[in-house]
Amino acid sequence: MANPHAGEVALWIDDRRHVLKLTLGALAELEAALQADSLMALVERFEGGAFTSRDVLALIVAGLRGGGWQGTADDLLSAEIRGGPVEGARVAALLLARAFSRPDQA
Repeated sequence: MANPHAGEVALWIDDRRHVLKLTLGALAELEAALQADSLMALVERFEGGAFTSRDVLALIVAGLRGGGWQGTADDLLSAEIRGGPVEGARVAALLLARAFSRPDQA
């Protein structure tokens, strides 16, 4: 079970439930992958609805890696996310929210 107080979010990929979490290492990997000016700029993109599918994929990969997954973005290119792209974007946004807020706020 995903623990929201620990910043975790669950996502079903290829009929398997995964727990995602943005650890410090996952955040550093995310920042490098997106070549973002800052993580706050990424948060602002999500808050303003100006995120891209690349942003969503990078967040999901970082969250999966923070949850212990050993795959890469290439492993997800043909993967089936339960709920489709909308669920992927929702989970990515929730992951960011939980990483940068107190547990009672996310």
